[in-house]
This record gives sequence, structure tokens and C-alpha cells, in this order.
Amino acid sequence: MSDALNYLIKVRPEAMGAYFKFLKKAGDHLDTRTRDLISVITKVAVQTEPGFRQYLTRALRNGASPQEIIDALLMAFPVLGLAKIVWATDILLQMDIPEFRPENLDAPPQWHDIAAVSAVPDGEISFFEAAGRHLFVYRQGEDLKVYDSRCPHQVTDIPHLALEGHKLTCPKHHWAFDVQTGQCVAIGDRPLRQFDHRVEGGRLLAHW
Repeated sequence: MSDALNYLIKVRPEAMGAYFKFLKKAGDHLDTRTRDLISVITKVAVQTEPGFRQYLTRALRNGASPQEIIDALLMAFPVLGLAKIVWATDILLQMDIPEFRPENLDAPPQWHDIAAVSAVPDGEISFFEAAGRHLFVYRQGEDLKVYDSRCPHQVTDIPHLALEGHKLTCPKHHWAFDVQTGQCVAIGDRPLRQFDHRVEGGRLLAHW
């Protein structure tokens, strides 16, 4: 929240409280995905980049597809105009979310080959790239966990150099995760995205 909004909440708590209560109640009869898509559009309308990144991430997390988000922006063309849609698209390109890449937009989920299981050291966290996506893999004996390298906050791609021991810290807003469990242990409140996996013929496969 901006300093200006914090100021108004402090000096006019009754008015601002009523305003935020109105915003919260206004979407009571909308499903979560529709509410999230509208929130994405409003952030583009006012060109608030942090808000756009935040609500884009929330919409994806709550089940909106990349195609639905693109459609929502284009359907709002009469209000947004081309310049603001291009502004939002530029941010999407900077974020480089794998699901938004043209070749992936209509691709169904599938199994991807990650590495030989023998290449994943026991008790350690390994960093791999597969199908244009970065992954962290934790192995404890026969137990394997495969995580997306993207921070669940604003889908920042966390580099492998951000790993210290079992702690992975996003360089952007310092959300920190225990890669043994995937749980967020500092700043934030959402875990790393974990992919289903299986082992076939000594190879580790992951599904997305």
C-alpha cells in the first residue's frame, strides 16, 4: 500500500474504512477467478506495476489460465486502450512466465525429463533446467521433491545462487523458503510450487 493511502487511512479512518469495506463486499457474488481477472484489469487501467504483478500471480494461482488473462485484457480494450494493453504485455514479457510463452499457451500438461536420478545427490538440493523452466530438486534417500524456481509472490525466477544450505531466498522481496519442505519461512505466507514427479528407467520426470 502506498504512503498516500496509509496517510488517508490514518487521518480519515471512517471514510477510508468504509471505502475498503465497499470494495471487499462488491465482489461477494463473483467467483474467485472472475474477481481476480477484474482486479488484473483495474491494475492495468491505473498502470500500477506491483499491483499488476501481484494480481496476475493471484489469478494464476486461483485457476485462471494465461489464455483467460490475455482474453480479459483484450475484452477490456474499450476501457484500457491499446497503449495500456501493450504496457501490461511488456511486463508479462519481462516476467517471462513459461505458461505465457506462445509455444506453451495451448500445450496440455505433460511429463518432462529432468535428469538421471543418479545425478541428484542424496541429502542435497540440485538445480536443473528442463523444457525452458528452472527447477530445484531435493532428495532424501528415495524421496524426491521437485519445485518450480518461481517465487509464489510475483513469480520472480529465483536463481540457484540464492540458495544457502536448505534456505532459498527470493532476491526481489526476500521471501525465504525451506527447500526440504517447500514452506515459506520468512516474509511471505505461500509455499513453493511443487510438481508431481515419477521415476522411470532411472530418470526423474516432472509433470506440468
